[in-house]
Amino acid sequence: MIIVGIETSCDETGIGILTDNIILCNIIATQENIHSVYGGVVPELASRAHTERIDILFNKAIRESGIKISDIDYIGVTNTPGLKGSLLVGVSFAVGLAYSLRKPLYKVNHLYSHIASNFLNPEVKFPALGFVVSGGHTTFFYIKNPVSFNVVGRTLDDACGETFDKVARMLNLGFPGGPYIEKMAEKGDETKIKFPVTLLDKTSLDFSFSGLKTAVLYYIKKNGLKNIQDICASFQKAVGDTLIEKTSRCIERYRVKSLLLGGGVVQNGYIRKRFQELSDKRGINLFIPDRNLCLDNGAMVAIMTSFLIRHSVSPSENIIEVIPT
Repeated sequence: MIIVGIETSCDETGIGILTDNIILCNIIATQENIHSVYGGVVPELASRAHTERIDILFNKAIRESGIKISDIDYIGVTNTPGLKGSLLVGVSFAVGLAYSLRKPLYKVNHLYSHIASNFLNPEVKFPALGFVVSGGHTTFFYIKNPVSFNVVGRTLDDACGETFDKVARMLNLGFPGGPYIEKMAEKGDETKIKFPVTLLDKTSLDFSFSGLKTAVLYYIKKNGLKNIQDICASFQKAVGDTLIEKTSRCIERYRVKSLLLGGGVVQNGYIRKRFQELSDKRGINLFIPDRNLCLDNGAMVAIMTSFLIRHSVSPSENIIEVIPT
């Protein structure tokens, strides 16, 4: 069973090929050099870059995986959530491919795919708590089985990764902001500045990062940029405190056997360490994808598609349809 996964929800073009739980290739083209000058993703530029690259990456993936196009059995593509123009490029390509090869097409949820990156590990047990922490999303899922996802908490304003990007821009660091802040924080004192940890109320599983972002802005306006390392370390600690407290609440409320993370923010070494400490304290099995599966990528789409097939979910209609956010 050879599955092609196609990912173009934001600013990474991803093609992954999966067979029998083995990733044959996972090619990702990032657009950091295109958007860095703007300090954030420009949707029109993102969709144009996908258009220029997607067929080149597809052919490269076919060569690297050692298969022929005619060997493809199924096609999976992200159709929600994401930027409308970016999604349309991937879905249009996938629909055309499915039509020409006369193969089943599965339209896949981007967030489910991030969590599905963990499903290849045979030690994952259900029900599970899934947590996507990325540039566009901060979302909890109660996962009854690999194809049953229910949202139990989400951000009410900025996503976690988006907040990293905006704070990095305030500090005149690069884009995307997460790696720059993490590197600066390594040399800072996280206890130097007390930024707010917004928990909303005692029972809420939702997030709000806008207050933290504003607090950093006001601190910079008052004190300047003379201690960027301490600002980064203190900001990163406030984010970590928020994520861990909310995850603890979820674990207490839902009887889950596994904690499954996904999304670009969980590449952050400090954040990964905080979750490992929580896992050890709570006695819950923690699963974090390899770093190359944390970024938006095609392999995770192929993995999610494989579980839809195994659970006898019907293929999607062969029409160009996206559900953007």
